[in-house]
Amino acid sequence: MEPLKKPPIPMPPHPSQRREPLPWQRPKPVEEEPDAQQRIQAILESPTYREADEDVEFLQSGDARGVRLQLDYLKPQLLLNRHSVQQTIVVFGGTRIQEVAAAKRKVEALRIAQAEAPNDREVASRLSIAERLLAKSEYYEVAREFGRLVAGSTKRAEAQRLVVMTGGGPGIMEAANRGAFDAGAETVGLNIHLAYEQYPNPYITPELCFRFHYFAIRKLHFLLRAKALVAFPGGYGTLDELFETLALVQTRTIKPVPVVLVGEQYWRQVFNVDFLVEEGVIDPEDRELFWFAETAEEIWEGILEWYERMGESLLSSVTTQGPGAAESYA
Repeated sequence: MEPLKKPPIPMPPHPSQRREPLPWQRPKPVEEEPDAQQRIQAILESPTYREADEDVEFLQSGDARGVRLQLDYLKPQLLLNRHSVQQTIVVFGGTRIQEVAAAKRKVEALRIAQAEAPNDREVASRLSIAERLLAKSEYYEVAREFGRLVAGSTKRAEAQRLVVMTGGGPGIMEAANRGAFDAGAETVGLNIHLAYEQYPNPYITPELCFRFHYFAIRKLHFLLRAKALVAFPGGYGTLDELFETLALVQTRTIKPVPVVLVGEQYWRQVFNVDFLVEEGVIDPEDRELFWFAETAEEIWEGILEWYERMGESLLSSVTTQGPGAAESYA
């Protein structure tokens, strides 16, 4: 009996093309159904036929909110990890506190307007506010100098550096990002989608500027890598971030971090912590969750001392302590 011949080895198929199309690669012929092409076109154009990740209307629906929350978290998380951003110093502060030259221009313009209309109460009020903002423009310089101090604190390996992180907007946030930019360091901005367009300040590293849809996810990213929070004079947004952080530390929901309030005179008028203690709504030890500072050097030295009292070294903590305050919270 003759041995069976081995079948010839066929040529490998083309990776993407076929010699003969599959049945579903052709629409139903018109000769079989005159209305077929029109019906198929209606199907192809229907929103239900779009793949889910290409269906913007679906992704923006209320039912897809859970997916959007995940994406709002995941994209910055992956990119921050890719850029080895492991520990940050978060800076909050008012968007209306400008650098001295810009604040002076506003005051001078309003003084001219007042001279032309000395009895206009609205102009007088706007001038008074502008003058107070001019007085606070010193904090812009303090924030800028602090950003330089953080960025230049050490010449460390990529994964061991401290990175300045802000909300990405103007004012104090711009100043802190600008200081790090001055020092040639990368700097992070976490912008937020608002009803009116919010432009990022120009001193953020382009690859590290993110725009969030949800405030909650943005807040999570503020704290995930935070080694300290520094709050300059500001309004509702600054107060929101500050009080939420204090509440999380008070309840030990997150690992305690140093919280520095810059401008004691301002902050003592914004809220009276002693009154809260006397009223019994917080405990005396809750006064110790933050302290005041006036200069960039005082802020920086205070943060370093806080870590020393904790038995840690901020400048080497990334290798021994890992991520920031919210690692247990996350």
